[in-house]
Amino acid sequence: MNKDLDYIFPDPPEGVDPRALDPERIPESVAIIMDGNGRWAKKRALNRLKGHKAGIEAVREAIRCASDLGVRYLTIYSFSTENWKRPEDEVVGLMDLFAKTMLAEVDGLHEEGVRVRTIGDLSALPAETREAFDEAWEKTRDNDGMTLVVAVNYGGRQEILRACRGCMREAVLLGEETGEVIEPTEEMFERGLYTFGMPDPDLVIRTSGEMRISNFLLWQIAYSEFVVTDVLWPDFNRYTFLECLLEYQGRNRRFGGVA
Repeated sequence: MNKDLDYIFPDPPEGVDPRALDPERIPESVAIIMDGNGRWAKKRALNRLKGHKAGIEAVREAIRCASDLGVRYLTIYSFSTENWKRPEDEVVGLMDLFAKTMLAEVDGLHEEGVRVRTIGDLSALPAETREAFDEAWEKTRDNDGMTLVVAVNYGGRQEILRACRGCMREAVLLGEETGEVIEPTEEMFERGLYTFGMPDPDLVIRTSGEMRISNFLLWQIAYSEFVVTDVLWPDFNRYTFLECLLEYQGRNRRFGGVA
């Protein structure tokens, strides 16, 4: 853990005890399905884009808290391959928001030693948005702190298809070189994943109470622990994060074995 618990959680709400958190059992990798921006906005008679803008502070809070606690990888599900089906003005606004937020935040992330990378098909993004993510990667790629992974234009099924194609190509090429029939392996498959070289999530958090995976990291979450909170994403803060971590630490992870 990078900082003291009293520093990270200075004013816990009643009934939430930061000292119950075991600093030795902080998950290495956490993934968050950020859900509820639209409902948050609707409750306040605002348009959906206002909800997305409100969610930026929750993203900042999650990054700061995760980094301070010593989480090594934090993956945030920002935009799925299915989200293109949303109203055009919302999609255009989101792409603009991604670009502006990334450019505004990258210097601070860099100072904190955070490395920013993306997973997903960035080729379909508007040039301004794509360039903002590229700039963040180039600026922070040599940092050795927490890795912030932004899943944008990402879909789990599409990633699996991509990995299958790469796996088959590798097997065919190796077969041509050796003159043997090469069976694809799990290792070959994983080399085609966007997340190659990263640990699988220990913990997946979903906000807004929805009990869905939403095409997120379908291969990688085979043995992840899931925690669902009813909190809408713009209301997510470090104490919500703490509650999720405490629930995670109360689990007995067996990975298919016997307790």
